[in-house]
Amino acid sequence: MLQREVSVSTRGQGLYEVTREIRDLVADWGRTQGLLTLFVRHTSCSLLIQENADPEVQGDLKAYFARLVPPSTDPEMSYLRHTYEGPDDMPAHIKAAMMPVSLSIPVAAGEMVLGTWQGIYLFEHRDAPHQRRIFAHLA
Repeated sequence: MLQREVSVSTRGQGLYEVTREIRDLVADWGRTQGLLTLFVRHTSCSLLIQENADPEVQGDLKAYFARLVPPSTDPEMSYLRHTYEGPDDMPAHIKAAMMPVSLSIPVAAGEMVLGTWQGIYLFEHRDAPHQRRIFAHLA
């Protein structure tokens, strides 16, 4: 059983690709097969496997979720009570509740089994920069 944590610096809302960092971690472990589990240790961001060829995909995802869950200052969100940490905080928790905070990825022949256009992303839902931690476990 192999475990390690990966740190990701964010600059505000958006998708941050971490495929290379996770791929390097798997390679360092030298294990040829298993199941990699990734878990983000925060309640206001998510993990996604998404297309990594066209950056418009990430922009469209960010725009969609911003429209789906606007800041608490939006009149449509006036029902929110948890607002003392800023207008982006409760919407960030809602987005994280809608998207995965963990991923399972098979490892075969020493590499993650991802599709041609698939990448691993941390989806930051807060406006301010954060230092996020992703816990990785290979069994």
